[in-house]
Parts: sequence; structure tokens; C-alpha cells
Amino acid sequence: MYICGMKPLIYLNSEQLQYIGVTLENPYHSIIPQGVTAIAGPNGAGKSTLTRILERGWNFTRNSISSPIGKLDIKRIEFSDIHTLTGFKAEYYQQRYEASMNDDVPTVGEIIGCDTTSLRWKKLSEALGIQNLLSRKANYLSSGELRKVLVVRMICSEMPDVIILDNPYIGLDAKSRKVFDAALEEVADSGVSLILAICDPAEIPDYADAVIPVNNLTVGATVTRDEKGSEKLRNAVAPLFSFAVDSSKIPSPERHYPHTGDELVNLDKCTVAYGTKTILQEISWIVKRGEHWALSGPNGCGKSTLLSLIHADNPKVYSNNVKVFGRRRGTGETIWDVKKRIGYISPEMHLYFGGGSATVRENIARGLNDTVGFYTRLHPEQVEKADKWIKLLHLEDIADRRFCTLSSGEQRMTLLARTFIKNPELMILDEPMHGLDACRKKAVKSIINSLASRDNTTMIFVTHTPEELPECITHSLTLRGNET
Repeated sequence: MYICGMKPLIYLNSEQLQYIGVTLENPYHSIIPQGVTAIAGPNGAGKSTLTRILERGWNFTRNSISSPIGKLDIKRIEFSDIHTLTGFKAEYYQQRYEASMNDDVPTVGEIIGCDTTSLRWKKLSEALGIQNLLSRKANYLSSGELRKVLVVRMICSEMPDVIILDNPYIGLDAKSRKVFDAALEEVADSGVSLILAICDPAEIPDYADAVIPVNNLTVGATVTRDEKGSEKLRNAVAPLFSFAVDSSKIPSPERHYPHTGDELVNLDKCTVAYGTKTILQEISWIVKRGEHWALSGPNGCGKSTLLSLIHADNPKVYSNNVKVFGRRRGTGETIWDVKKRIGYISPEMHLYFGGGSATVRENIARGLNDTVGFYTRLHPEQVEKADKWIKLLHLEDIADRRFCTLSSGEQRMTLLARTFIKNPELMILDEPMHGLDACRKKAVKSIINSLASRDNTTMIFVTHTPEELPECITHSLTLRGNET
């Protein structure tokens, strides 16, 4: 049996497909062809569950999955989890910046585990700009650099029959995306089938052969490309994406912060280095009250490190001249004095909410206290404020679920609500759209624009995608990176 001339790779025979408490309806008995297949749909649709079923669900008694080729060697990579990459469990965000706490973290060379003298490594590492990272501790890499390391490790290792990539493009700058796509196309041309779980139709690559729509925990019928190419695939899933928020209903709690002058952030010739690697070289930057900054630059140029001098307890802050809210860091204030006035989100935040039994509602409410676990008691008024954000962001169906049971997009929406609930004086949004589908990106951008217009709210916004920048941006800073 062929699918529009394409050879089948995997038959999904069951009416229902199950994986650890989640059931996907499969009314079309969908078929995955050989080649490159995109599994596309909005956040929470069931894409990641389907990829896990394809990787591990063959032996589940209620799943009927088969292949005309026989037993397949399938490798799945989820880019949102660096713990599986490093074998290291960080317990709190600041830990990645504390050298004495990272002795057991492997280096990039140890993680790669392949022949780093090979022509393939040389070609890929140079194209992705990671050829000088072999001796670096994995915990010191940016999220984009970590994803590049995963890509190179995958491509340089022995190839399986099928590679599944869940949200493959998040965290990569434009240049790296092109290199990544070229590398994946080369892998596909070698006979390895690729399955890409994607939450934005625009990310379906030109070399994709088919798309399987997934929505509301239902697997759709396979759509194959035609003479028009991948545009047919994008159009096939575009109707699935419908999500909107009413920005006029954003809660507006009062602020109770003292006025500490017009300069919220002042960095004077700051330098950060780890070993022989200089991350930031004499960076000076002033952020004034009410300004909205776009912070940009390629993967590994130091954006997250720069932000850590402002928000996280990076020990390097004490050897530099850094003032936050008019006070130089290291003159007696606590990290919590700083954090309580800042709303912060980053790609790495997912790693520190994965365990525990806290629900979506509890995690959002605890954003008012800057805590993760059960360190403080929640008051009824805090829960009430959380419920307002839950309603605004249409999170009612997952409000009582544990964070670790959510899809990456649902986790991101939860962390955004946790950030916004404070109505913070300074918002630091490091790639806030990470893993969101197209409609949710538009909705979040609308919320950010509304919050930024309030009462001298100040904002720093980081993204590799210019289309994600909110219209409220007034200033920009671009980091170029340092090679030493």
C-alpha cells in the first residue's frame, strides 16, 4: 500500500492510541510514510504524546502499531530537557552560574561522545559555531548552544531508522536554523526517516513530504505534498490554530514598590569570563524606567548571562559594577529584594518546575511570592488572582493538573501567567514565546503590549525571531559575542 506514491513507514492501526494516562483518538488509522513527516497542531493537541507513542508505545497492549519494514530503531529527541543531555539535575536556577556546584557536570566533548576529529563533526560544528565548545561545561551553555550540541551528537552518531524531533527549532537563531535544516535534509537523503513535531505551520520545512494534523487529542488523516510543495502541508493544518485573549480583561493589581529613580538597570563596563572563555567584555548598559528594550544576538553571545547579572544570583555580579533599582548589587540587599520587583521568564525555567505535586493554579499563584514549591502558604486572594489569569489564558482545563504532566506549550503558558500575575515593575522576557503555537504567540504579544503600556512598566525582551517582537519596543541592544 502506498500513500500518494509514498512508501509507508508506520501503520497506526488502533482506533485509540494510549500512553501513560493519555488517550489519542485515531479515527483515520493514520499512516506515516517514509521520508520527512511533520506532526503539526496547536499547544496541548497531543503531538508530544503521539511522538512518545511512536518511540515507546509499540509494546503497550492497547496500541496496535506496525511497520512493513519490520522492527524499527527509533530515536526521539526532546529539546526542552537538558537533564537528559547532561545527566545533571540542577535544583535551582542560580546553580548554573556557581562554578563550585558544577564539578560533576560533563563537558561538551564528553556529551558528544563521537569522533570529534571526523570530517562530519568539523563541518557541522563550524557551521553551527560550536567548534570551540568541547571543553566547556554543559551547564554554562546557552539554550541555543545546548540544542546545537544535541543536533551534532545526533547526526554524528550511528543513525537509526527513524529520528523524532519534538519542537526542533525553538531556541535557534536564523542562521542556525538554516544550517540545521540543511543537516536534516542531508540525513533524510541518506535514507533515515524524520518525524518533526511542530506547533507552528510556518515551521513545516520545505523538504517535508507529509503532515499529520493533531488537535484535541485526535490524530488526523495523513496529507502528502503535491507539485506545489510544502505549502499544501501548511495549509492543511492552518485551520487548527485558533486562540485569542481579551487584553482589556487583564487583571491590574496595585504596585507597592518604592520609587528608586529613573535608572532601573545600570551596568558599567561589565566583564564575565569562565576559564579562558570571555562571555561578556566591558558591556555598559542603562535601562530607564518606562523603556522597552529588545535584546538580540546569536546563540552563545551572552544574552542570558547579561540578564543573570540583573535577575539571577550570578556571583559575577559582585565583581562588576551593577546597579539594579538604584542600588549597587552586593551592598546588603538580598536576591529576593531584587526578584520581588521583577517578572522573569526564560527557556531554562521549565527545568525547575518539572517535579513536585504543585498544580498549574498553585504555580501561577506562587509567582506572587517568587517561590516554586510549598515554601509559603497560599492565601485565598492569591488563588483568586491566579484564577483570573487562568480564565484569561483559557487554562481552565489544566488548572488542577501537575506541571510535569503538561505539554511544553502548556507549561510555557503557565510560566507566562506566573510572570504576568505580579504586574512587575521590570519584565525580563527571555524568549517568552518558546514553544508556543502561532495563535498563542499573537495572544501573548497582545498581553505584553498591554502590560508594557501601564504605569511606567519597563521591559527587556529577547527573541531570535523579529516577528515575535511586540510593537511597544522602544530601544534595542545587540550583542555580538566574544571569541577568546
